[in-house]
Amino acid sequence: MQLLHVPSSPFLSFQSLKTYSEAGLTLYEKPLLSSSIFCSLQQERLERSKWVSLRSSVLSSFTPKAASLEAGASAISNGLAESDVLKALAQIIDPDFGTDIVSCGFVKDLQINEALGEVSFRLELTTPACPVKDMFEQKANEVVNELPWVKNVNVTMSAQPAKPIYAGQLPAGLRTISNIVAVSSCKGGVGKSTVAVNLAYTLAGMGARVGIFDADVYGPSLPTMVSPENRILVMNPEKKTIIPTEYLGVKLVSFGFAGQGRAIMRGPMVSGVIDQLLTTTEWGELDYLVVDMPPGTGDIQLTLCQVVPLTAAVIVTTPQKLAFIDVAKGVRMFSKLKVPCVAVVENMSHFDADGNRYYPFGRGSGSEVVKQFGIPNLFDLPIRPTLSASGDSGIPEVVADPLGEVSKTFQELGICVVQQCAKIRQQVSTAVTYDKSIKAIRVKVPDSDDEFLLHPATVRRNDRSAQSVDEWTGEQKLQYTDVPEDIEPAEIRPMGNYAVSITWPDGFSQIAPYDQLQTMERLVDEFNQFLPPIPSQASKA
Repeated sequence: MQLLHVPSSPFLSFQSLKTYSEAGLTLYEKPLLSSSIFCSLQQERLERSKWVSLRSSVLSSFTPKAASLEAGASAISNGLAESDVLKALAQIIDPDFGTDIVSCGFVKDLQINEALGEVSFRLELTTPACPVKDMFEQKANEVVNELPWVKNVNVTMSAQPAKPIYAGQLPAGLRTISNIVAVSSCKGGVGKSTVAVNLAYTLAGMGARVGIFDADVYGPSLPTMVSPENRILVMNPEKKTIIPTEYLGVKLVSFGFAGQGRAIMRGPMVSGVIDQLLTTTEWGELDYLVVDMPPGTGDIQLTLCQVVPLTAAVIVTTPQKLAFIDVAKGVRMFSKLKVPCVAVVENMSHFDADGNRYYPFGRGSGSEVVKQFGIPNLFDLPIRPTLSASGDSGIPEVVADPLGEVSKTFQELGICVVQQCAKIRQQVSTAVTYDKSIKAIRVKVPDSDDEFLLHPATVRRNDRSAQSVDEWTGEQKLQYTDVPEDIEPAEIRPMGNYAVSITWPDGFSQIAPYDQLQTMERLVDEFNQFLPPIPSQASKA
């Protein structure tokens, strides 16, 4: 028998084996070759095996890689589609902030199915009472539908959760109220309560969640002007809090609902009662709390302004010069307490008869307030028997006659309050910021065109609290060298309309009023010229 050695190779074909067998040859694998040749063949076999393994790996991974490439292409396409939608929506400008709705942060929950041509998103405004929300919804539908690949657009409108600009040290009952608006006259008998109640129900009619606080303990008007089913305030025995009564969806608190009627007590006691009624009430989430301020500029008014972070004030006057003198005191008080006055309402300004307009109390008090104090908006309320009667009947005029002339004036006033509160919140939220790229605190005081930079160490060294300055001797406890030059603020938060709270890395919280910041040594003015403007982050009023 003839012997023939055939190497064990993965590349030996079945046809070759058959040929050997037919020739009568016996195949076996025992190596008859020299060791050097055998090693060479083994090395060749190993290399070929590696190549086959690599080829197999490449072929086997081709399908998932193709799928991955396809997914990547889809993601890129989706990203381009999202960019198209946001670019289209950026054409819509918020008339109050002068910024597009994308930069304002209104666009939420954007979802795109490009294959089906479907786009859905939510526009989250800062208040449900936004006067241009219908315009926003209509324009958003229009601009997105203009994209060539879009077939269906679904726009949902919503509002941000109610919260104040600064809730850190507020009583629990006030931490879910977005805006607190004072209605004041500093003089009795000019129709302040009438304006407060009708303004509140106008805002409620615009879709906002609203409450009214009657701060006049000596002569509460709210129980006469509204007709709630439950006319007595109830105490929550577990939480020791007050549950407000309601009328037509508006929450109401007044000393007149406390079962006491009108108060006969001294000033300090009244301040305590007002504080308790206001801060221990379970207001819940409110977009606007309208405070009907008592007449005057004494302890009660100052207590209210200091306890409550008032967003804005509406001033009510009548045409007489005597009313102007008292109102001017109130405007100065609000100015000193850094509460912006956003509108003046001149009540009983005129009446129409026989085709003529008459001014029985003269003219000019309201316009004089606007002119002298720079308040931007003036509204005239005519003498109307129905307006007076509605105050006595328990049904506000804007509810009894929503399409009447008086209701139209209050609608304009309501829009003004919503817009001004939105601007104030936006200005306050961006008034003081820290620019990490240049390591400087940037200040843009509300209602001022002055914008400047401060070194963080300078701000920290100018703290005037008891931890930094001895209250009795005035001696400086915080030394210059105690503050490192490279110190950076950990957090900056607004405190109402007058100051910011700056938290430093060591845990110290510094209260820095705007007035104090304006007096500090500034960084070079030339550097300011190259800084971009502070971005608008709207939270609409």
